[in-house]
Amino acid sequence: MELREEQAGDREAVRAIHLGAFGDHGPVVAGLVDALRETLTPGRGLSLVAERAGEVVGHVMFTRNLLDAPRRLVDVQVLSPLAVRPGYQRQGVGSALVRSGLEILAERAVPLVFLEGDPAYYPRFGFTPGAESGFRKPSLRIPDAAFQVLRFPAYEAWMTGTLVYSQLFWQHDAVGLRDGDQSV
Repeated sequence: MELREEQAGDREAVRAIHLGAFGDHGPVVAGLVDALRETLTPGRGLSLVAERAGEVVGHVMFTRNLLDAPRRLVDVQVLSPLAVRPGYQRQGVGSALVRSGLEILAERAVPLVFLEGDPAYYPRFGFTPGAESGFRKPSLRIPDAAFQVLRFPAYEAWMTGTLVYSQLFWQHDAVGLRDGDQSV
């Protein structure tokens, strides 16, 4: 399996992965990815794909967001979304993408990475509940256990406060659970 940065020719494959992996919520996630992709600049954010035998089978995205800390706003990253093509799930593709992305971000001196996700899955990468570390979630619709954070060496103790999602997460209604969601 090859892990690499997403290229322009991968867009349709990435979209198909999200449509397949997220079911009814797939169009929202795929639209969010398309919009977030336009915000990525060198060194600020990251979009990685996993490729097997020439086929893109997984995708993860990390994008710039803000932490509203008492001293000042802090640039942080949000891991969202992560998806693996059905048929390739539970084979380590998602884990490999997350680990690779986190290694790259640590080298870039990112202080914190946040996510909304399965509390049984992400602790293996070092994520812990955000509230237990002094962080506030950006929406009450995010289950407490799903709001998670990973601190890197660039983190400083004063960096606490509220995660502020970029406007695109709100425009695509991709924050927290809605009635009927069973994500966490």
